This record gives sequence, C-alpha cells and structure tokens, in this order.
Amino acid sequence: NLRVGASADTFHQHLEKEAGLLKQEIKIVLPAYKIFYSLFFPVVLCLIRGVARADEIGGALDSNMALLSLVFCAETWVMERSGRRWEIFTLYPVKNRTKTVLRRLAVQLCYLCALSYVGYFFYYWQKPAVPLGKTAAGLYGSYLPAITSTVIFFGVLSMTLSNLFQNQWAGIGGSFLLWLTLYSTSGDKVLGRFNIFAYAFRELDGPEDFSWLWGKAAGILIAVFLLVWLPHILKKRG
Repeated sequence: NLRVGASADTFHQHLEKEAGLLKQEIKIVLPAYKIFYSLFFPVVLCLIRGVARADEIGGALDSNMALLSLVFCAETWVMERSGRRWEIFTLYPVKNRTKTVLRRLAVQLCYLCALSYVGYFFYYWQKPAVPLGKTAAGLYGSYLPAITSTVIFFGVLSMTLSNLFQNQWAGIGGSFLLWLTLYSTSGDKVLGRFNIFAYAFRELDGPEDFSWLWGKAAGILIAVFLLVWLPHILKKRG
C-alpha cells in the first residue's frame, strides 16, 4: 500500500509539473500580439474574399491559413535568441530541448487548428448557397482534415527551416517560396492529387471527389519526417 501510495503521489507530481510547463509554454508562444493578429487574419479574410457557394469556403481558407501558419510557427525555437535564455537552453540535453520545441509547436498548432475550425463559420455572413446534392455538415466535415493537414505541414516546415538556418525569416521565406510553388497552376499540374493544396484545386461541380486526401496525407507524412529529424537539427545547430 505504501508503494502504491508513493507511486500515485509521484504520478500526480509529474502531472502537476507537466501542467506547469504547459502553462509556461502557452505564455511564451501565445503572447497578446500573436493572438491579436491571428484573430484579425480570418476576420479580414472573410471580408475581402467573397464566396458564392459554401463549398468555396474550404478552398479559400486552406491556402490562406497556410500563410498564417508559416508565419505563426517560425519563431517556435529561435525566439530564445532574442532573449537571454539561449545560453541556458543550449546547455540542456538534446532530449529536453526537443521536448520543449514539441510542446511549443503543439500549443501553436492546436491554437491554429481551433482558429481555422471556427474561422470557417465567419464566411456564413455572406450567406453562401449550399450546392444541390451536398450538405453544409458534409462540406465542413471534409474541410476539417484538409485544413488540419495544411496547418500542421506549414507550421512544422516553417519551424524546421527556422531552426535549420537559425533565423525565423529564413523559415518564413523558404516556406513562402514553397507556398508560391505549390499554390500555382504549375504546382497543380505537376503534383495533382499529391499536392498539399489539392483540396483547394478540387473540382467543385459534380460528385464529391476525395482524391485530395492523398495530398493531405503526404503533407502529414512529410511533417512527421521533419519532426523525427528535429533532434538532429538541434544537436547540430544548438
């Protein structure tokens, strides 16, 4: 009984420690200015980007939330260089640094996904028509995995490039160049259904085509690979 009680106390202490660390990371990666401009972004977007049909909403947000994600997550780790914490963090084992980056990235990605899920409904002030044979719930259901993959892919990519080059602007610039390439006629023709933006390029008329899932799955797989590579980057780059 004493051992069980000691194990339970240790477990609770671990949970309290993790909760404390999470609260600390939230304060670091979600300062007021980032919350302000990220909330402002989808509001302005729905005012300037008109849609006539409900099935156009997902495509409008898919490409633009990618831009917000690559800017939002670029400084996930290199922010330490702007403060006095960098020298201290470089003394931590790679395992600890990796956990810190992953916690911060998870907080930001969850926030961006939640914002994307809610931002979808901002467009309904325009009263878009739901096409025959489709439902508003069905359109939103297909939007959720599509936007989740986009946010994760560009958030992880931007963070990785920033850490690799030790500069957040390099992360933003490199990710933006890839965004320009993929979100183009050439990108659509070359990659087709394997493009991360295949959902935005999908045909809206006719029966629902889910071939865009290949592109979203590819984006998730690439993001996973980059996260696996993260400890090696931190070890090499500090």
